[in-house]
Amino acid sequence: MYTPEPDICHELLGHVPLFADPGFAQFSQEIGLASLGAPDDYIEKLATVYWFTVEFGLCRQGSEIRAYGAGLLSSFGELKYSLTDKPKLEPFLPEKTCLQKYPITEFQPVYYVAESFDDAKEKVRKYAATIPRPFSVRYNPYTQNIEVLDSTQQLTNLADTISGEIGILCNALRKME
Repeated sequence: MYTPEPDICHELLGHVPLFADPGFAQFSQEIGLASLGAPDDYIEKLATVYWFTVEFGLCRQGSEIRAYGAGLLSSFGELKYSLTDKPKLEPFLPEKTCLQKYPITEFQPVYYVAESFDDAKEKVRKYAATIPRPFSVRYNPYTQNIEVLDSTQQLTNLADTISGEIGILCNALRKME
């Protein structure tokens, strides 16, 4: 059913175009960051959410359903199948989606449809916030490091970074007036 690893077609046709979009790349990264320090059962749940979004995600665009998952975009057969009446289409709710078992050697019997890609991102963020972890993390794009936010100094540094970004935003908005 699926091409053995490494599946270059899947990577090039499915993931590369999506990861070239900063919003999508951040979405994928946030799922990974949410797993750091999480209990094992939540890591498994996040992996399932990843499967039904980054790999096999569907979302609405107007009155139509569109694919955004790399597993669908790189498989004409499964893409065509996913848009028929054969599989079950359920609303994307991470707290329910994370419990769904899935086959890895055949077409999916169920797909989860988000109201929009932005809706999926927001729902995953809210779900990730419920994961019991002893700390918070963030990716620092300037140092290309994952920072553990577990001290006042770390939070001060983050606030300074956000303040600087807000200053840039305000300056740009003033220039647009």
